[in-house]
Amino acid sequence: MILRVDAPPQAPVRRFGRSQKWVHRATAALMGVCVVTAACLYVPQFAELVGRRELVVRVHEWAGLALPVPVLAGLAFRAFRADLGFLNRFGPHDRVWLRAALHRDRRRSSRPAGKFNAGQKIYASWIAGATLVMLGTGLLMWFTHLTPIQWRTSATFVHDWLALTIGIVLAGHIGMALGDPEARRGLRTGSVSREWAEREHPLWRP
Repeated sequence: MILRVDAPPQAPVRRFGRSQKWVHRATAALMGVCVVTAACLYVPQFAELVGRRELVVRVHEWAGLALPVPVLAGLAFRAFRADLGFLNRFGPHDRVWLRAALHRDRRRSSRPAGKFNAGQKIYASWIAGATLVMLGTGLLMWFTHLTPIQWRTSATFVHDWLALTIGIVLAGHIGMALGDPEARRGLRTGSVSREWAEREHPLWRP
C-alpha cells in the first residue's frame, strides 16, 4: 500500500508593511471624503439631502489640502520609499503587459509583472499627478483675491472636469479591487498567498 503524503501548505508572502497599508488607507479615506463632498456640492439631489453647503465646502477644502499628507509622511519609511521606486520604474516587461492587456490576452506568460504590474504603475502616476492638479486649481478657487478672474475661471473648468474623470477612474480602480480578493487581502493584512504572487507577479522576488 502506498501512503499519500500531502504537500504542506506554502507560507504566505509578505507584500506590504505597516507604512504602506496606513498610507493607502489614509489616502483612500481622504479621497473618499473629497469625492462624497464634491458630489454633495455638484449634484442637486445630494445637496438637498445634506444641506449645510458651507460646512460641506469647508470639509471638502480641508480634505483636499490634507490629501498629500499621508504620502509625504510615508516617505519617512524605507519600505514605502522602496515601493515608490518600484512604481517609478517602467521596464520592457511592462510594455509586454500593456500589449497583452490591450489585446485582452489573459495568458499568464503574456503578462509579466514585478511587484506592481504596468496598469498599477500607470494608475499610481496618473492619480498622483491628478491630485496635484486638483490641489493647485482648488487653491486658486479658494483664494480668489490672489489671482485674476481668467485664472479662476480656467481653474474652475479644469477642477470640475478633472474631478469627474477622477471619479470614473476611481470607480474602475474599486471595481478591479472587488474582483481580486487576494489583492485586497494583501492591503488589509499585508500578506498574500505564494500561489497568487507567482501567478499575478511572476517577476517579483519578495
